Amino acid sequence: MRLISVALMLILLAGCSSAPHYATAPYQLSSSQARVRQDLIDQYRRWKGVPYRLGGLDRQGIDCSGFVYRVFDELYALRLPRTTEQQIEFGLRIDRDQLQVADLVFFKTSWKVRHVGIYLGNGDFLHASTSRGVMISSLDNPYWQDHYLASRRAIELSR
Repeated sequence: MRLISVALMLILLAGCSSAPHYATAPYQLSSSQARVRQDLIDQYRRWKGVPYRLGGLDRQGIDCSGFVYRVFDELYALRLPRTTEQQIEFGLRIDRDQLQVADLVFFKTSWKVRHVGIYLGNGDFLHASTSRGVMISSLDNPYWQDHYLASRRAIELSR
């Protein structure tokens, strides 16, 4: 009986400690790009002005990867990885000239620091800035151009 209890305990602990499995292919969305863009703008209006807070996940303060995590969860019930380092491995890698609405854009802002935002189309992206909180910025801004790192597609949009 004791052996069975120990075995059961080990199985339960192994299940709790396993890392979540994330898909590598984009999540399918049956919405037009215009509708998805509007959904993202609506999210921006809800989060606008929320300050940046490292590790934050709520309207008291949120960091860039937490913001991306919350937006995808709220809009699409799609649970992305929580950190920028994990998010940059999620979905499909795409070239900058292939960006679509809702693609993730990544930046290397210093030796160790990575930043992530959500592409809105027309060269704009939505993100949680360390200096100004949740905001919209342009990829054409020289700062973001110089620090651009990669793009990933987490959801596939129908045309």
